[in-house]
Parts: sequence; structure tokens; C-alpha cells
Amino acid sequence: MQKYNWNYPTTMWVGKNRINDIAMACEGLGITKPLLVTDKGLAETEIVKNTISILKEKNISTKLYSNVVGNPTGNNVNEGVESFKKNNCDGVIAFGGGSGLDVGKAVAFMSGQTLPIWDFEDVGDNWMKANAEKIAPIIAVPTTAGTGSETGRASVILNEETGVKNIIFHPKFLPSIVILDPVLTVGLPSKLTAATGMDALAHNLEAYCAPGYHPMADGIALEGIRIINEWLLEAVNNGSNIEARQNMLTAASMGSTAFQKGLGAIHSLSHPVNALNNIHHGLSNAIFMPYVLTYNKDAIEKKIIKICDYLEFKDCSFNSFIQWVLDLRKKLDMPHKLSEVIDEKDFDIDRLSKMALADPSTGGNPKKLTENDMKIMYQHSMTGKLF
Repeated sequence: MQKYNWNYPTTMWVGKNRINDIAMACEGLGITKPLLVTDKGLAETEIVKNTISILKEKNISTKLYSNVVGNPTGNNVNEGVESFKKNNCDGVIAFGGGSGLDVGKAVAFMSGQTLPIWDFEDVGDNWMKANAEKIAPIIAVPTTAGTGSETGRASVILNEETGVKNIIFHPKFLPSIVILDPVLTVGLPSKLTAATGMDALAHNLEAYCAPGYHPMADGIALEGIRIINEWLLEAVNNGSNIEARQNMLTAASMGSTAFQKGLGAIHSLSHPVNALNNIHHGLSNAIFMPYVLTYNKDAIEKKIIKICDYLEFKDCSFNSFIQWVLDLRKKLDMPHKLSEVIDEKDFDIDRLSKMALADPSTGGNPKKLTENDMKIMYQHSMTGKLF
């Protein structure tokens, strides 16, 4: 497999064993003492130990912060910042899935700020409150093909006091160098490969369906969907296929690049159940996908038909696309109903609906939504009603 250097949307080093260039990335950014941010599980793997060894060979002393949890919290960020300052670090290597990447970016950002992290929620021009000169350089190394956080300008962090997932934004959250090495994703279990892959699909799909004029995002999203259609099942069924892994990593980065145009109710409905019920984000996106699509049908049908045409479906219709989503989930052994992963007694639909409506992703939905709309989509997802 060839190696590639891309410069959009940031510097991206792509290909097999590109992790071997991690020291070069640090040197290029002037990082001499990085903090590697990841989760506990990854911290014990050979891929993290090998990365630290590569850096050590180049006399780059690396400190490790690995308390990141699945739905990362403000406390994770605070602990990471404390470790960053205590060890006099001068840059961050954000390493892992969406959680490790989001916390790593937030640590680099918050290491130079005096205001609380929640003051930088992605509302209005809050990002302008930040001291942009004090943001540490970031290298991102994804080990899952889902969130695409490596090409994103935000982090999703759970506020433990409010129980709400907040999107923290600043343009400099975008890592300076991204390493897309498919070898690092080979050991990902099939169920996580499936869930993260459906997350990438949700990003590309919602970006394409979001209203507004952004042809560049539309083009990226459309091709991202095609790549996922071609390679996701292969990555799940044959995890050692490097070509499949590379294509899924690429599609994930494309999704995050495209959704600067906007997201929608798939994410609005997901974030509250991720926060309150601790459901994996990719899994919840996969569950909500057909319910949101059918609810938005009037506003997106023409775009969905264009996707069908691009994917060269024999039947280019809205219903055939819904059937494709349902068939894909079935092949991936994913649940059709939210009630398969959440007990009804733990499902506070009123609270969830309020949180979903207030979620920043709601503004990008093709149809204007109310709290009652959110409630209906939650109900449909619990019962399995599509139409």
C-alpha cells in the first residue's frame, strides 16, 4: 500500500505504518515533551507502548494520561490539564477513538485557558473568549474509523453536573498533524468496527442532508457514503484487510470534514442517551438513523435519491435507501429498536426530548423540530415504527 501526504483539511499522513513517523511529527511542531492522551484499555496495548518507544528512540520524553472514559467528562479534561502542567508538557498526542481524541484536543486547548471549559460551548461566538496563543499543538492518531474527531474543530465533553454533553469549539481544536495508519485499527473488535463505521455513515449522511449551500461538504459526504458502502462490511468481516481499514479511516475523516456544514436529529437524539444511559455513540446513531430519515422524508427525499444514484442502486428511491440502511444494520448484527439496549424504566422520554431539542446538532436538521417531534422519534425508535 502506498503512503500519502494530504494537506486538507489539515496535514495528514496516510498509509500503513505511518505511526513510525510520529517523532517526525513532534519535531516538525516543536514538541519536545508530549502528553499522550488515551484510554486505559489502549494504554496497555502494544500500539501505545510501541508509539512511546518510537518517540523515546528520538529522545522525545512522553508522559501518559489514560483515565479517559467512553463518554468523556469535564473531569477527564481537568485531570489531563493537570498532568500536562505538572510534567511541563508542550504538546498533545491525542490517541485512540473519539473519546481519546476529544479529550486530547480539549487538554491542549484548556492548558492555556483561565475560564472554565463550559464557557467555550459551541454557542454564538463563545470561542472568541479563548486565548488562542496559549493552545498547545496537537497531533491526532485515530485507532477507530468513526468519529473523525481528528479532522474536527470541536470536542464533545460530558458535563457531569448537568448530565449534558456539550460541544466545545475552537478553530484551533483542529490538529496540526493527523496520522491515519490502518494498522492501528486492525485489532478493533468487529462490533466496535460496525458501530464506529455507522457513526461515520451518520456524519456523512447528515452532512449531505443538512440545508444550506456548501458544495465542498456535499461532495466529500457523498463520496464518504460510497466508500462506507463499499468497505464497511469487509472491515467488519475481515478485520485484517488493510485496504478496508484504510478506506474506513478515510471515510471517517471525510465525515468530520463534511459536517462543518451541519448535522441533524440523529445526533440530537443520540447525545442525550449517550450521556444519561451510557450507550455507545455509534450504536445509538445506527439505531436512530432510519427513524430520523423517515421523519425528515419530505425535506430530504430528492437528496436521498441522488445518493441512491451515486451508489448505483437499481432502485433509486427513498424507500430503497431506507431498506439499504436496514439491511446494512442487520448484516452488522445491530439492533433495530432502542428498547433492545435501554430498559423502558430507565428511559426518561420527557427529559431526553428536552435535551435533544436543545442539542446544537438540532439546528442542522433539514426540518425545523419541536420537543414533541423529538418525543415522537424517540417513541418510534423504542417501538420500531418506521412509517
